[in-house]
Amino acid sequence: MSALITPSGSTAMPRVAPATPLLEVNGLSVSFQGKAVVHGVDLCIAAGEKLALVGESGSGKTVTALSLLRLAHDASLTGQALFAQGERRVDLLSMPEAGLREIRGQDIAMIFQEPMTALNPLFTVGDQIAEVLELKQGLPRRECAQAAVALLADTGIADAPRRAQSYPHQLSGGQRQRAMIAMALACKPRLLLADEPTTALDVTLRGQILDLLDSLQRSIGMSVLMITHDLNLVRRFADRVAVMERGRIVEQGPVAEVFAHPQHPYTRRLIDSKPARDPNAGAPGAGAAVMRAEGLRVSYPIPLPGIRGWFRKGSFVAVQGADFTIAPGCTLGVIGESGSGKSTLALAALGLLPFEGQLSVMERGWGGDAAGNKAIRRLVQVVFQDPFSSLSPRMTVEEIVGEGLRVHEPGLDAGQRRQRSLEALSEVGLSEAEFPGLLARYPHEFSGGQRQRLAIARALIVGPRLLVLDEPTSALDVTIQKQVLQLLQRLQREKGLSYLLITHDVDVIRAMAHEVLVLKDGAVVESGPVDEVLGNPRDPYTRVLVAASA
Repeated sequence: MSALITPSGSTAMPRVAPATPLLEVNGLSVSFQGKAVVHGVDLCIAAGEKLALVGESGSGKTVTALSLLRLAHDASLTGQALFAQGERRVDLLSMPEAGLREIRGQDIAMIFQEPMTALNPLFTVGDQIAEVLELKQGLPRRECAQAAVALLADTGIADAPRRAQSYPHQLSGGQRQRAMIAMALACKPRLLLADEPTTALDVTLRGQILDLLDSLQRSIGMSVLMITHDLNLVRRFADRVAVMERGRIVEQGPVAEVFAHPQHPYTRRLIDSKPARDPNAGAPGAGAAVMRAEGLRVSYPIPLPGIRGWFRKGSFVAVQGADFTIAPGCTLGVIGESGSGKSTLALAALGLLPFEGQLSVMERGWGGDAAGNKAIRRLVQVVFQDPFSSLSPRMTVEEIVGEGLRVHEPGLDAGQRRQRSLEALSEVGLSEAEFPGLLARYPHEFSGGQRQRLAIARALIVGPRLLVLDEPTSALDVTIQKQVLQLLQRLQREKGLSYLLITHDVDVIRAMAHEVLVLKDGAVVESGPVDEVLGNPRDPYTRVLVAASA
């Protein structure tokens, strides 16, 4: 049963221990330099069970999982984490390091959230997977290499033998995440700690990974502790859910019961955070198109195999003859899987890639002289997926937000730039009253949602007509995602902005877009009004995307 709220307002947490605990956590507390971040966590996971641990960034989910394998650097741990080893149980928090090293990767494996930093950039992904098998199972190197290819194929990577020879930077975000999953599953662990394992994956690939994990559970009885903020994933995948807020478990119980009858206010807030359309939004404005594309085609040179590659290059077509129009105050959503050409289309729209066909902004085309392109760049600004990596850590807020004014309005003095920066920050909900010394702060002093607001302010300050939004909320928690989407909807309503929205989240498309473009392998397979395309999809690929998001 789920947690109950007592008359005093505190949450009474009944212990619902599985019949055969594989892992039993009692009173786990974690602190760094004397500051507690996890407070007395109690969890039980049975053999073959799937437990989801949900909560916003900073709630302590990842620290809890890392602490189970003592991977949280410089952390002070108290409590117990009893793991079943045959007829006995060992305490992961107090056992010798040598014994824990045997368990890591073999009996308990972990999928980390950011594969680009977790994978070694100096080795191919195949070698990194094979290394796990060689160290943990002592297999011959040739067998390890063959097994690595098979594991990559099992996670849905096409052309696995070739991808096994690729380095992490040569793979897409989704492919890197799948390589990380293949590495974690190499030894068929009894317990998998999965930290946001599908964050970088498209909706259809998420389904493939969940099906893969389900299959492994059935075959080897593996348990999973899933750390996620994706409530749709929790509904589909987990048996039980534990909700974490500020380092404490505030509610836990069977998924169906907790979602149907949430007892804690924080749980209710998470469940109510699904993206929703702005009820005050009007219809897109009339007038000349803000952006128009006809026969847009983008290709990349690629090496040819054999001696032919010495003399000429081949060509890979990333976008094939796309046609679209973005009206004033209109949002065009572009949806598709990794490798479908979404980001390439966005880069072409920003004038950052050479292209064929016609592409104009306010009736002006890219590719003219530098002065002409500079004028267009003021009209088209971008908000990137990850605000932490897109904002320079060495620049203050004043320098970041005001940077565009130095380029597009060089006649302004420092005081005028400062005033314009404060106005732009106020428009996105950041003020000196709430953040004293706001302009002198650095990006690391803000949360993920606040950093994304900084990125939006930086784009707005030069007065653009079109914002290219490249997965603007995929790196954010559900509650923060909803806040940022509401901000973007308000700005569109008040300023008449147009958006080119790149995303793989069908719910975000439903909430934000007026028109939608469905891309598959660089080709537009379906387009039209969002209600028509998503409500009655004609193309089989669109139907798969819509069904996978349900």
